[in-house]
Amino acid sequence: MSWLAVLLTVVAFFRFPLRPAAAQQPTGSIPTVTGTPSGPIVIVTNQDQINVRAGPSELLYEAIGVLLTGESAPALGRSVDGNWIEIVYSGVPGGTGWIYAPLVNLSPGFLPIVPPPPTATPRTTATINPTLVAAFQVALTPTRLPTFTPPPALQIPTFTGVGSAGSGLPIGFIIVGLAIVGIFGAVISFLRGR
Repeated sequence: MSWLAVLLTVVAFFRFPLRPAAAQQPTGSIPTVTGTPSGPIVIVTNQDQINVRAGPSELLYEAIGVLLTGESAPALGRSVDGNWIEIVYSGVPGGTGWIYAPLVNLSPGFLPIVPPPPTATPRTTATINPTLVAAFQVALTPTRLPTFTPPPALQIPTFTGVGSAGSGLPIGFIIVGLAIVGIFGAVISFLRGR
């Protein structure tokens, strides 16, 4: 049965030879469509990857993606302070994201100031467990504050002069007399010791 299939293939080949297709050839030039956006472009060159955020802040907006080294994106605008750049970032709601400007290189061009998007509503609202609060609540008893009591009046001591109510001899005279007696005793003990 296989020799019959080979024979029919050979006969069909020689009976209907292959001819080139007669398709219509273009006569004019075909315009080339390029995907290069107009305006400034940001290129990641200094970092391994940078976060793309939903708005111009690390604290207020969550990360929605990343740009890797060598990737570029069309720039749409900048924040009021110039630290953040809004870029085209497809695949997220709105199709835009924000990147921190010092981490990328920006091609020359005008970037308008763009208002930031509204911050996201938190998924959960922080609530306080009333049972837990009651367990650690300290009941403070009100106490009276101390009242101000003025200090007593300042009394400055006064000194009275030395009167002549003493023995009648001046103190200097007594000191000189004792010094003479001491010298006399020292001389006697020196002579006795010889």
